[in-house]
Amino acid sequence: MTEVQIYTDGSARGNPDGPGGYGVVMHYRDQKGQLHEKTLSAGYVRTTNNRMELMAAIVGLETLNRPCRVELYSDSKYLTDAFNQKWIDSWIKKGWNRGKSGPVKNIDLWKRLLTAKEPHDVTFIWVKGHAGHPENERCDKLATAAADGGNLQVDEGLSLG
Repeated sequence: MTEVQIYTDGSARGNPDGPGGYGVVMHYRDQKGQLHEKTLSAGYVRTTNNRMELMAAIVGLETLNRPCRVELYSDSKYLTDAFNQKWIDSWIKKGWNRGKSGPVKNIDLWKRLLTAKEPHDVTFIWVKGHAGHPENERCDKLATAAADGGNLQVDEGLSLG
């Protein structure tokens, strides 16, 4: 099974109604053992940082065209805790409603992320403050540039063939 490292980041430029973008850097080895890198980014408008973090994870996983063992690095504790602390299992059992605090936000994206990760063996890793992961810092720059640009600019799909 191919091993892939995905570093993600989202940016809403500090404003929930401002432009949001995501950045993704992927490292993988092809069947010949050669190391490759792929970057993706896109600009969106009027969204939140958490939504962009989810989009980054989704796009990274959806880009893979066959089952892989994936390490997904994110500085979003919300994203990583959803899986590592089984929040998402609880949300599903409760019908996507957290109880007193109301329904889970971005349900459409959470469901899409579950579908995107299904064929893969994914480990979600929280990167606190990008420490030790310069690729995640690069994702932050990609996300910020995408948010500032405001135009859709997604690279072509990643082929691991």
